Amino acid sequence: MKVYIVGTGMDGELSLTNEGRTAIERSDIIIGAKRVTEPFLTSGKKVVCCYEPLKIAEILKESGCKTAAVLMSGDCGFFSGAKKLIPLLNEYDVRLISGISSAVYFCNAAGISYEDMKFISLHGRDASIALNVKMNEKCFFLLGSTDGAANVCKRLSVYGLSDVKVYIGENLGYENERIISGRAYEFLDIKTDKLCVLVTENKDLIKSIPSGIDDSFFTRGKVPMTKSEVRSIIISKLCICYDSIVWDIGCGTGSVSIEAAFRCVDGKVYSFDKAPEALRLTSENAKKAGCDNIEIYEGECPEILDDKPMPDRVFIGGSSGRMDDIIKTVLRKNSRAVIVVSAVSLETLYSAKNAFERNGLIYDIVNIAVTRTRTLGSYTMPDTQNPVFILWGRKK
Repeated sequence: MKVYIVGTGMDGELSLTNEGRTAIERSDIIIGAKRVTEPFLTSGKKVVCCYEPLKIAEILKESGCKTAAVLMSGDCGFFSGAKKLIPLLNEYDVRLISGISSAVYFCNAAGISYEDMKFISLHGRDASIALNVKMNEKCFFLLGSTDGAANVCKRLSVYGLSDVKVYIGENLGYENERIISGRAYEFLDIKTDKLCVLVTENKDLIKSIPSGIDDSFFTRGKVPMTKSEVRSIIISKLCICYDSIVWDIGCGTGSVSIEAAFRCVDGKVYSFDKAPEALRLTSENAKKAGCDNIEIYEGECPEILDDKPMPDRVFIGGSSGRMDDIIKTVLRKNSRAVIVVSAVSLETLYSAKNAFERNGLIYDIVNIAVTRTRTLGSYTMPDTQNPVFILWGRKK
């Protein structure tokens, strides 16, 4: 069987390419969601309304047809159901036919260039909104609910980006198409159709990943905070990837969580502490930094770790004397996780070292002694900070 997977553009008919139309005309059966198949109900061909990949594969197998067209809205290569369908069609001769994606259509309609744009789908997915906008001049968001645009604008406002320029496109390619623009704070209560996209334009983006953020940036309380120089080394030993899942155990003011969050913009940071004050400070500092990929949990570790997503990287800044139990839990979730521990006391160092050895981790230890300076009259005097031990390791 010859199977054409056709990107139908915006409305399924007017923005359909000639190549796509020819493929549909050659097909014996047309399969797709109601919105994209509706224009072909009177074509005289068999039309089946279905958008689930497994069911489409079953329909094709049972059809007995020589040629079929599976219709996808927009373009097959842009957050399309084609990605899940293609692996199910190995026994057929499959041909993908490009369509016009919502991003291409909308950016042209709004007069926005898109070669330097970050593309993000929020259609049934969770993703960083504020942090992506903070780190990219332009972001395209594919939305999926009637309050999707409002939720994006609310998130931007909560995380200090309320003045960012926003373009909203609704029902693209249809008679009731609407394209509007303004600042994020102007659309906090906007209602749109589910067929909606949003583009942000941030001229004040940050152009480098913050590292060793100055201690003065963070709102401080009575809970401990990992200082700038020590934090830089901890982050370097974690080797965080752009999509890592990071655990920060004993998050304190959230300074490590925030530096980690900037490095895993397509991942997530889970911050844990048993002190309500620490959670409040971490939340406040995350909003101040624009890091909306941090989730914060109150409770005792390791008990609250059991139902959390598998971590790739783990920092333990506070263990409340349960180092071995925490490390066992981490390794049970992911035996290949990279674990970094900071210790200011010899007792914590000894506990961490023994826990690493008991659990079969290959590790290194470094001692950091930072000396800053302070002005005393006409003199510049050394101001020695407490030395810190850092351990890092993983299974061989």
